[in-house]
Amino acid sequence: MKLNTTYEDKVCTIAVEGEIDTLSAPDLEEAVNNAASKCEKMIIDMSGVDYISSGGLRVVVGANHTLGKGNLTLVGMAPNVYEIFRLTGFTKFLNIE
Repeated sequence: MKLNTTYEDKVCTIAVEGEIDTLSAPDLEEAVNNAASKCEKMIIDMSGVDYISSGGLRVVVGANHTLGKGNLTLVGMAPNVYEIFRLTGFTKFLNIE
């Protein structure tokens, strides 16, 4: 998995490429935690993600909790990744574009 974090004003964007699995989820969690201390809103660009495990889902839900309601947006999900979020019910409380 590759991560690229950018900052603009008080919005940070984390672009993720590859699989978010049990081994790589801690790297994403570290990137999210580091970025969260420097921004008010966060965008996670998931256009390069082709798989997410329960560990990755945990990181996303944790980021949503840390940032507060409405301050995390997930963008660019492939249909198969979106389906995982839909099946788990996460589409009901996460901002997904």
